[in-house]
Amino acid sequence: MSEPRSRASAHVGMLVRSLRDKQTVSRKALAERADLDVSHLARIENGQGNPTLYVLIQLATALDVAPEVFVRGLTAEDLPANIAPYSEADFRRELRRRAASA
Repeated sequence: MSEPRSRASAHVGMLVRSLRDKQTVSRKALAERADLDVSHLARIENGQGNPTLYVLIQLATALDVAPEVFVRGLTAEDLPANIAPYSEADFRRELRRRAASA
C-alpha cells in the first residue's frame, strides 16, 4: 500500500474506517448508504483519497456523526507538503508583489 496523501487524508481515512468497523458495516454497505463508489471509499479509508466537503457530509450522514468529526484537530501542518495556505498577510504581500511585477 502506498503512503497516504497527507496526515489529514490518513486521519480522515482512519476515522471513516474506525466508525464503519464500530458499526459493523461493510465497505460496500457504507458506500451504498453514502451514495459513493466502493473504490472511492476504499481510497478515502486508505488515506489516498481527497474527499470533498460534499463527500464528507455524505459519509457523516451515513455514519450518523457530525461532519466536523472528520476535521476536528486538523491544521495546515496536516495538509500535503506542496500546499501552502496563505494567511491574510501572505495574501496581501502576494497581491503587492504581483502588482509590482505587472
